[in-house]
Amino acid sequence: MQILVDADACPRAVKEILFRAVQRRAIPTTLVANQYIRVPGSEHILSIAVLDGPDEADDRIVELVQAGDLVITADIPLADRVVGKGATALDPRGTLLTEANIKERLATRDLLDELRSAELVGGGPSAFGARDTQAFANELNRFLQANPTGSAAQAVE
Repeated sequence: MQILVDADACPRAVKEILFRAVQRRAIPTTLVANQYIRVPGSEHILSIAVLDGPDEADDRIVELVQAGDLVITADIPLADRVVGKGATALDPRGTLLTEANIKERLATRDLLDELRSAELVGGGPSAFGARDTQAFANELNRFLQANPTGSAAQAVE
């Protein structure tokens, strides 16, 4: 298993939790973004900068992902693509996206997008906060406990 991160808009708190977890568990992790993302010096963590473009990072993640991998992303269409390849997605707010729920999440996202375009509803998600960070850490821990790799018996802080 490897972890891929849609890093352009990934909150710093989420990256810090992830870095600690992958270091302890020695899980190969790659951050993909339209610019270089600073990562801790580690043989397990890599940063890839792709060309600037609307779906360049998404396309690279889909190219790299394999069945059984975990992808960290808030992008529902990207989550749908990686779930279609047998991977699991986890959004920074702690929602695990799998075959069981991705189509419903995609339909909801598309409906809200249409309603916003028609100016029938406004706004977007609430600001990212401490509850979201904790929910992410909890769900990441559950996922890693259920999908151990190597010496993956330690919990996420």
